[in-house]
Amino acid sequence: MEESNVKKLATTLIDAVTDKDPLVQEQLCNSLCYLGESKAEETLNACDEYLRQHEKLAYPYRVIILKAMETIVKNNIDELDRCTAKIVIILASNEMTKTKELILDWQQAASSVLVAVGKRFINKVMEEVLTKFQPGILPHYFVMQTFANLSITNVFGMVPFLNSILTTMLPMLNLARQDQMKSVFCFALQHFSDSILEYLANLDQAPDPTVRKDTFSTEIFSAFDVLFNHWLQSREAKLRLAVVEALGPMSHLLPSEKLEEQLPRLIPGIIALYKKHAETFYVSKSLGQILQASVNMGSRTLEVQVDMLLAALHPQICAPVDSLNPLVIKNHNEVLRCFTILACSFPDRLLAFLLPKLENSNERIRVGTLHIMRQIINSASVQMEIKKPFILSSMKLPLLDTNSKVKRAVVQVISAMAHHGYLEQPGGEMMIEYILRQCALPPEPVSKKQFLETEDFFASDSVRTISINTLYLISTTVDRMNDVLWPYLLEFLIPVQFTNALTPLCKSLMHLAMKRQEEGENSFLIQYDSNVNLPSPFALTTRLLIVSSHPYLGEGRGAASLRLLNVLHLNIHPLLGQRWKKTIPPLINYVEEHNDETLSQKEWEEKLLMFLRDTLMVVSDNTWICQLSLEMCKQLNCYNGSPLEKNFLYKCIGTTLGAASNKEIVRKHLQELLETARYQEEAEREGLACGFGICAINHLDDTLIKLEDFVKSDIFRKSVGIFNIFKDRSDTEVDKVKSTLILCYGQVAMHAPQELVLARIESDILRNVFQYFNTKVLGIKVETKDLTLKLCLIRSICMISQAICKSVQSSSFVFSQKAELVAQMMEFIRAEPMDFLKTAIRKRAMIACTYLSTLEPPLEELDKAELVHSCLHSVLALPSDAGITSCQKTLFFDTMTALKDLLTSLLLRNLTPQGLQNMFEHLTPWIKSPKGHERERALGLSAYLLRFFLEHLNVIAIVPFHNLGLLIGIFSPRCADSLPSLRHDALDCVYSLLYIQLFYEGFAQDYQDEVAEKLLSLKDNLTNPDVSILFHTCYSIAQIIGKRLPPDQFISLLLTTFEGLKDPDVNCARAATVIINCLLKERGAVLLEKVPEIVGLIHAKLCEVKDEHVAKAIQQSVYLLASQHRAAVVASLLASPLPFDSHTCSLWRALATEPTLTSQILELLLDKMNKDVPFTENKSFLLSSSYDRVATVIPLAATCALYEIMSAPESGAAVMGLYPELFVTLLLRVSCTVGVQLPRNLQAKERKGANPRLAPRNLEPCSCAVETLQAMLFRGGSEEVITCMGLEGGWELMKTSEGHEEGVTLLASKKILYRSDMCSFFKYISTIIMLLKKNWIKKGRK
Repeated sequence: MEESNVKKLATTLIDAVTDKDPLVQEQLCNSLCYLGESKAEETLNACDEYLRQHEKLAYPYRVIILKAMETIVKNNIDELDRCTAKIVIILASNEMTKTKELILDWQQAASSVLVAVGKRFINKVMEEVLTKFQPGILPHYFVMQTFANLSITNVFGMVPFLNSILTTMLPMLNLARQDQMKSVFCFALQHFSDSILEYLANLDQAPDPTVRKDTFSTEIFSAFDVLFNHWLQSREAKLRLAVVEALGPMSHLLPSEKLEEQLPRLIPGIIALYKKHAETFYVSKSLGQILQASVNMGSRTLEVQVDMLLAALHPQICAPVDSLNPLVIKNHNEVLRCFTILACSFPDRLLAFLLPKLENSNERIRVGTLHIMRQIINSASVQMEIKKPFILSSMKLPLLDTNSKVKRAVVQVISAMAHHGYLEQPGGEMMIEYILRQCALPPEPVSKKQFLETEDFFASDSVRTISINTLYLISTTVDRMNDVLWPYLLEFLIPVQFTNALTPLCKSLMHLAMKRQEEGENSFLIQYDSNVNLPSPFALTTRLLIVSSHPYLGEGRGAASLRLLNVLHLNIHPLLGQRWKKTIPPLINYVEEHNDETLSQKEWEEKLLMFLRDTLMVVSDNTWICQLSLEMCKQLNCYNGSPLEKNFLYKCIGTTLGAASNKEIVRKHLQELLETARYQEEAEREGLACGFGICAINHLDDTLIKLEDFVKSDIFRKSVGIFNIFKDRSDTEVDKVKSTLILCYGQVAMHAPQELVLARIESDILRNVFQYFNTKVLGIKVETKDLTLKLCLIRSICMISQAICKSVQSSSFVFSQKAELVAQMMEFIRAEPMDFLKTAIRKRAMIACTYLSTLEPPLEELDKAELVHSCLHSVLALPSDAGITSCQKTLFFDTMTALKDLLTSLLLRNLTPQGLQNMFEHLTPWIKSPKGHERERALGLSAYLLRFFLEHLNVIAIVPFHNLGLLIGIFSPRCADSLPSLRHDALDCVYSLLYIQLFYEGFAQDYQDEVAEKLLSLKDNLTNPDVSILFHTCYSIAQIIGKRLPPDQFISLLLTTFEGLKDPDVNCARAATVIINCLLKERGAVLLEKVPEIVGLIHAKLCEVKDEHVAKAIQQSVYLLASQHRAAVVASLLASPLPFDSHTCSLWRALATEPTLTSQILELLLDKMNKDVPFTENKSFLLSSSYDRVATVIPLAATCALYEIMSAPESGAAVMGLYPELFVTLLLRVSCTVGVQLPRNLQAKERKGANPRLAPRNLEPCSCAVETLQAMLFRGGSEEVITCMGLEGGWELMKTSEGHEEGVTLLASKKILYRSDMCSFFKYISTIIMLLKKNWIKKGRK
């Protein structure tokens, strides 16, 4: 049942192979193979049955099934039973020979099945296939190919059949007419020969050990004769190559006498094919086999053809090699094998031919010859043994060749020489040096494109890479080289030209040294006396230490150098072994834990200097230390091309001299350093100064003396003369020397013992510093223009200040020159151009001021203010950083950081509300700057300062933060700045200020206020593009401020925020109105006493602002204030000068916004009119007996105010509610002012003419009253009355004494005429009569 299922499954899979999709076909084939893994016989039977039943199945699908069968057979050959094997063999044989026409895929697949079965069932396969191989009849093409493949896959099974096959096949050769058939016969003969040769080579394992070469010689020679003498002459290139491939292995089976006889024709015949074929691999392979066969049988005629062979083979090696063409590479290797054969038999002839070729300057000839030399050195070592000196001497010219391909070939030859003892000969050192010179080449990575286009397949590695690998290989794997390389390689550590080779050199030396250590101490110890060219222990220590200062250069030479130094400890000093075992490994680990980006160079150098100090302490031998310092000084010039390493060397010299006890030696070396330094190099100036500083740790007096002596020396004076003063000093040596000396004094102050340095700072150090910086010509101070000199002075002052700060006596030390130094720094800052940031002067000078500010005595307030002002202007006023380079951005960032540090340092000395206010007095103009980038910088700086103040605030007693309102008033409007990026900083400032207030109120530093914390939740809304959300957020901020602001700070906040109304940024001005109105609404009740001041301020700001939205919002402020203090607001507004200007009028109209408040305001104004007399009687002039009626100011002002309020449409409801009162009061006002004059001061204003700011109204009392009455009637809905009165002249009648009563009567009649609701009218009349009586009584009393 199971068998049936397997068969069904296999049949189903086979049926599906006719699918057109190649991927499906592939998957089906794989599935069939997978099924065959577990059920091989059933699957194979199913395939056999299917193919027999489907004779007409197209061959492409038959191929798929046959390939699956081949895979199943290969994978299960050991388990296959004979019966199944027989079935498969018959099927494959029939499939292979079903058609005489060649269908390669189909017949090849069938043949492959037979070959797979033949690995185990060779007799069965041969039994079947031999039936199709009959004498006198040309066999099927794939019958011969199957024989050939079987002979390779199953040598021991097939060779017994070959004699009979050859016997049958030989007559067939003459019957073959088609090149295809001839080619397959050649293919078969080639593989038959290979199979026979392999059989003979493994007779001990063969089933018939009696088989000999001569068993097949006759038949092979007969076939050879046909192939060589007839078929090789064919015009068909493919046939010729097939013949050549066969002739090679066949030559080994020819009888010796026959081969000797054929050689004079055979070799020239094969060589001639080089000219006929582009692909020469098969020719070279065959030629190599023929040569090997000739040598094996001791041919005498071969020697005659050596010259011809060399002439033919040499160009093959010299030809370009395409590394992407496998046949070309194979040909190259086969030709080299031919040279090996010739070298073993004819070494003298070969060298006589090759060595002159090395003198040829042609690149290809020289490279090809070197490849051959490497081959024969490796493969014919016995024959070349006595030729070693001769070969070494012939390499002189190639060693001088600068061509990269030649260099690679030379390195490969030297590598071969190292393995075979050449480098132990005289002249071998020259080869080692050559390798090291190539290791020292600058790294030049070969790009992929270059590699693809190269002519030489060896070019995949650069000369340097190959040389490095070669050096490491011969030093680690070639034992005979140990004595050659050790200690010789040490000579290459010191010369600068081998710097790039240090990493591989150190690795090789370390390996060699460790081998020597294993052999014993005597073998490891270097005999310096007998090796005069070797570097001394001091030179080795110096070199390895210095190159470790930049550990990642040269493929990581730092770790390699330190490892070698550790291994060499016994050759450096006998006491260092145990100590270095503890100190060097941590240094190596530190380097390996970091990389070029993460390593702190300063920290790493300090570790190395600590290691050096520790080493000197362990040695504790003054003579040894002095020798080391001498060697360090000697090596200075070696690092002229490596300024950073030379900088570190100076530090090492300072460290070593510091450990020396011989003061004469110390002074001598210090003098030499000053005399030989290259002052034009920045790194050298820095290093020299550091070296002096480090030396001063133990030799302060000697260091200061040598610095002062140097200035007095002739060497220094040569550069300083009256004429040099007038040169462009930036280009003169003298300024660089002075710069270095100034730096030296700074470093000396920085490093010298604290207990000694304070006494020397002003008397020795600063005195000399100023002497070098300030140049006088004829007694006049000349300002230096040299940037380096300025920077060095600033740095020196920084270091001197730091030295004072570090001293335990710094608190009691009075630095008398502090103010002078600060003034000098400010001078530097002011001198910097404001249109760009190019140098570090600003930054360095501010850093110096930061250090100086911490010293005693404190700066005067004026000096401090000037310092802050200058620094802020120097940095904040710089142009925007848009479009500047990354380096400039970095410089600006560093400069801003220096400014922050300076301001915080100054603030820290006065960490009080007043100190904070002093700082923001300077910052406020920048915070309100019309330039966005200036505001951005100022706000960022402000936020930083407030955070600093908050973090460092230590409130001992509860004190008022008296300027909180002022500061919040500065920052709160900026929460709506037109630049969204600034708003967060502004909010952070407000946040910090509220917490500062809380801390001053006594709250703990870790206290979190629920109200203040809400500010942080508003941050996202500040950047919302919707303006309404932005200003609503500002309102929320104002609410929070109002809740946390102490009452005594409220008016201060308001007044400061009012100043924000004229901010050049309209957004901020609008935000200021939002904040003011919110505060007035939330906290306005406490402002009664300040109402006149606030109203006056509002009026003043209305005069200044131009934005319509801001103006309307300010008017709203008066309304909010009046809603809480209406009487005070009315009184303040009435006190405004008459006539009211347009802004006062707008404020009156703003009070008409809300009916209830408007009614209250109207009542207050009516009360003002009713309580005061409408006029006073005064003599018109001094001697006159008549009196003039002059209007009183308050009623007149109230009349004008009523007009303005009632002219606002919003006042309609309030007017209707007070209609009777307004009508009576205004009618009486009209009656009382008939013939009344203006006060003289107002008359004068009238005569001066119209002011554009004043409202265009007539101030004449009666006219003013009539206009106000008209406004009341209009707002009360009596437009018809106004119109009719105007048409009939009623208003003009009312203004005159003669027509007043007539005008009033006309008004009454019109009121009656146009009153539709008589009931309401009579109520109005009764009210009016009652009010008239009341008013007449009051008037009578008055």
